[in-house]
Amino acid sequence: MDPFKAHLNKFITITDEEYISIVSFFEVLNVKKKQNLVLEGEVCRTMYFVVKGCLRKFFINEKGVEQTTEFAIENWWITDTFAYERQIPTDFSIQAVEHSSILVIDLERQEELLKKHPAMERYFRMIYQRAYAASERRIRYLYEMSREELYMHFSTLYPWFIQRIPQYLIASFLNLTPEYLSEIRAKLRS
Repeated sequence: MDPFKAHLNKFITITDEEYISIVSFFEVLNVKKKQNLVLEGEVCRTMYFVVKGCLRKFFINEKGVEQTTEFAIENWWITDTFAYERQIPTDFSIQAVEHSSILVIDLERQEELLKKHPAMERYFRMIYQRAYAASERRIRYLYEMSREELYMHFSTLYPWFIQRIPQYLIASFLNLTPEYLSEIRAKLRS
């Protein structure tokens, strides 16, 4: 079964015919590792669903260092929601971490999709609720946990990220320097 259809079926029930119509609203893109999909300052016109691969969202902080705020692997969505919903310039960049196959939809096509397939309203509501809940958890962890606890928690919850994502990007996501992350990992190994 198509990975996107299998994903949708976890949330809503759709027929094969409906799925063919739903997927027609998306563009399929294959992107290379480190290819940028949107850059800070550009109008955020699209939302991305990862069929295969990994994307990340990041910004450049006041020290000129990339700060990763989000990853998206298979069956995850990524965009700058604030800028996408308002069709304004984004404060983030979105880039492929790996060679990736993604589905892309813009706001106008998404609105047409929702009108034609009301079940997709339920699907997107559920996806947004989960994303919001995950964001709330992450904020709490950033406030409550030491950097070491944060890494331990992250590596326990998402061990496949540790294997898959370059260490410097994990450090960026956890608001650590790559050097400090190396120290934490060395300490945990000993």
